[in-house]
Amino acid sequence: MSDPDAFVPQFAFDVTAEPAHIDELGHVNHKVYVAWAEEAGVRHWRAIADADDQARWIWVASRLEVDFLRETLAGETLRVETRVGAPRGARFDRHVRIVGADGKPKAKVLYTWALIDAVTRRPARVPPALAAQFTQA
Repeated sequence: MSDPDAFVPQFAFDVTAEPAHIDELGHVNHKVYVAWAEEAGVRHWRAIADADDQARWIWVASRLEVDFLRETLAGETLRVETRVGAPRGARFDRHVRIVGADGKPKAKVLYTWALIDAVTRRPARVPPALAAQFTQA
């Protein structure tokens, strides 16, 4: 995955670990980190895309890689930060970092997302104007 010191988020939001997120080991379950990472992509898209783009395009995850680095306990507030890489045809990588209040990463996620045409349900090359919206956010 990417160098954490070089990570400059394009979009971020805060979450708090709720009792429902805690597993039998007493910390946030791995699937919750995955859900937060997916939420980062959805929120980022909705924040930058207008209604026409949201109606025309659908993003689907095609690959997921996660590094679980530190445990998170109930009540902790975390920052979920995300940025995207350069498009490659219909795909691009979305980098997500989930950081504790102390600034230390709790998890790093690398998602590969593919752009799908909402009408044809076929992959579509990421148009340059669409890709540019992510870096301008």
